[in-house]
Amino acid sequence: MTTIAAFFDAYWPHLLAVFSLALTVSAAVHAAMTKRDVRAAIAWVGVIVASPLFGPFLYLVAGINRVHHKQLSVQRSKLIKDYVNHAQAPYLDVTHIAGAQFASLRVLCDRISRFPLHDGNHIRLLDSGDEAYPAMLAAIDGAKHTIALQTYIFDHDRIGLEFAQALARAHRRGVQIRVLIDAIGSKYSRPPILTELHRSGIRAALFMTNPLGMRMPYANLRSHRKILIVDGNIGFTGGMNIREGFMPSLVGTHATMDTHFGIQGPVVMQLFAVFANDWEFTTRERLPIEDWVSGSWAAPEPWVPARCIRSSPDRFIAATHNVLLGALAVAQQHIRIQSPYFLPDQTLLGALNTAARRGLRVDIVIPGQNNLRLVNYAMTAQLDQVIGGGCRVWRCTSNFNHSKLITIDSCWSYVGSSNMDPRSLRLNFELDMEIYGKDMARRIEERIDRDIQASEPVTRESLAAIPFIKQLRNRVIWLASPYL
Repeated sequence: MTTIAAFFDAYWPHLLAVFSLALTVSAAVHAAMTKRDVRAAIAWVGVIVASPLFGPFLYLVAGINRVHHKQLSVQRSKLIKDYVNHAQAPYLDVTHIAGAQFASLRVLCDRISRFPLHDGNHIRLLDSGDEAYPAMLAAIDGAKHTIALQTYIFDHDRIGLEFAQALARAHRRGVQIRVLIDAIGSKYSRPPILTELHRSGIRAALFMTNPLGMRMPYANLRSHRKILIVDGNIGFTGGMNIREGFMPSLVGTHATMDTHFGIQGPVVMQLFAVFANDWEFTTRERLPIEDWVSGSWAAPEPWVPARCIRSSPDRFIAATHNVLLGALAVAQQHIRIQSPYFLPDQTLLGALNTAARRGLRVDIVIPGQNNLRLVNYAMTAQLDQVIGGGCRVWRCTSNFNHSKLITIDSCWSYVGSSNMDPRSLRLNFELDMEIYGKDMARRIEERIDRDIQASEPVTRESLAAIPFIKQLRNRVIWLASPYL
């Protein structure tokens, strides 16, 4: 033992150097061999090589996709196949609804999403928590058989407790309930709401638990989806977490704004299929469609064709990215985008600029004040690239808006949980809907245009007026945008 101790005393710097070299080489090789985006691969290899020990540790925590593609794909295919066999949809011609140019977009989405485009959906736009939460709570209080709830953040605050109490009442009525909360999102309030749910006897689980056991706003592989399905025939989805900060009636003039959607019709089954896949992946419990989905789609009119588009860091990676490229390519008049975190990659930037150069009007609305400071810095550093291409960028001066909304030519809408940033487009589990219909598109456009009226334009001159030291700070943070 003395000899071994003496050996370590004499050679520990050499052993540490060998260990550090082996760790650095292993991590760099893993990044080079597994990253699909060359910029992400170069960035990670640079961090790993430039920061021995710390770089590989950072890559281990934030850079490795721990979702095993083959295992996950096989597991998730089971329920999707059940869904496809359960409810086939007749081919739906969208040209008379939205225009001839959308026929090719419909084909693209057929190939990206396994979900068919369904007509017969009644979709309501819900404005922030004051409209969305009462509708969701009323659905829960009216539940007779099943409730499935999935969210990124479920705070232990006044509105979170109200949801927990409504779920507890439903549980006492004999309603089957499953609640899935992201492991990082569950840590945004203390104590976590999961304790309250378990105390009430509700089956609840955390998605992709974090090995460090801490809140990490920039962590990868998060479930950012927001889903509520009641009795298999009432659904809700959109961008809104469960937290009182989205309710002006509770927190006053500083409330966060957002947009959610209430759904009746066949798309509810698609929402359930996504939830059930995530639930099975997390808990290994399979939820039979016949027990959780009514199959009765007596939705009130008006009806719209719609379908879910899910994206995730498995074989559905870049699904939303590809849908957006297709939508920008078919646009002929006007593109409106509202996103709280606007960090498109060079491919999307090129598509936006090409649309503007084709003579289209491209309006992009972003918050004046952002809840993620680093993202705001990186966004600002990149805005000159879209302004230079002819796009119009607006910084909204009203409350922070968390909505993720896109419309094309007043005919097609894309809504849901995805931000236009690398995290949503490649690293998170997201859920969006494409909707064909002029009425819904115009309602969304009215919201975006209302925010434009309360916005200040971002121009080359306003960007140039930013002090140099802040411009430099923004560019340095922008270099890390693949991690934001």
